[in-house]
Amino acid sequence: MIMKAVPSVKYEIIREMTSRDNNLLNIKWLCDIAGVSRSGYYYWLDAEKTRIERELQDESDFKLILEAYKFRGYDKGVRGIHMRLMHQTPSVVMNPKKIRRLMRKYSLRCPIRRANPYRRITKAMQTNRIAPNLLSREFRAHGARMVLLTDITFIPRQRRTEEGTDKYSYVSVIMDAFTKQILACVVSFSLEVDFVLETVRQLMEKHGHELKTDSLIHSDQGCHYTSNKFIEIIGNSNLRQSMSRRANCWDNAPQESLFGHMKAEIRLNPSDVHTVIARKVADWVDYYNNDRYQWSLAKLSPNEYHKYITTGNYPLPIIPPTAKGDDSDDN
Repeated sequence: MIMKAVPSVKYEIIREMTSRDNNLLNIKWLCDIAGVSRSGYYYWLDAEKTRIERELQDESDFKLILEAYKFRGYDKGVRGIHMRLMHQTPSVVMNPKKIRRLMRKYSLRCPIRRANPYRRITKAMQTNRIAPNLLSREFRAHGARMVLLTDITFIPRQRRTEEGTDKYSYVSVIMDAFTKQILACVVSFSLEVDFVLETVRQLMEKHGHELKTDSLIHSDQGCHYTSNKFIEIIGNSNLRQSMSRRANCWDNAPQESLFGHMKAEIRLNPSDVHTVIARKVADWVDYYNNDRYQWSLAKLSPNEYHKYITTGNYPLPIIPPTAKGDDSDDN
């Protein structure tokens, strides 16, 4: 009966059996039983040195992959590892197919984002002041600092302290749709509208001088963005307001994708209180802007990409790839 195994396993068994001191078995007979050719077996014996060298090389390359995978404490996928290796000193250019093969060989798994089962935050404060959808999903058609995306997400926390009785910490973010930079981020332990206003103030303080006269800020129709206070601060900041269609997350897809990556990559503990969560969010935002490289941003981080399109200097030792305008997963 022919053994059900890969040829290399069969060859190893044949060699082990024929190397015994009291062996009386014929190699041709063993090859016939195993269902392999005798020439293939001898070729496998001659290639042993090459296999050992290849195995040592795989181990050496996997060490580099593992370091890139764990860089700054955030797990990465094949693309993220590929881009991290290129940003090392000295730079390492490794084919994504090889990275995928070695991850499979050594059982290193890429983190998978789970679908968010929750929907929109309550809209109890919502007014009827809905802005038109001026953006129309043209996220990257107008250049840097022209389209700003904003939204709120929540991070569950199990411990309740003097911070309040709510079981969530809330994150308000404003990002540049073209460079995908996080321009402002505020974490709050309540859903009061003030923390969304603070995000706008942070944006104007840090990047107000970079905004254009016709820059727009796009959001959903949540209560914070239809409130009188938000509309007033947007007007005072000389920003045009745009809103997604009702219950249509695709109209703000890059922002939804950002939150998905944030929740998948930040490691939380059951004992984390709001202040700890806020600190972890701040660390992730710094990692995202400076060290989380994205395939659609010419394999650069958001801050690197903004510098690249501003100065024209590409920082990697390869020909600059064409940046794609999609919002695919950049792991």
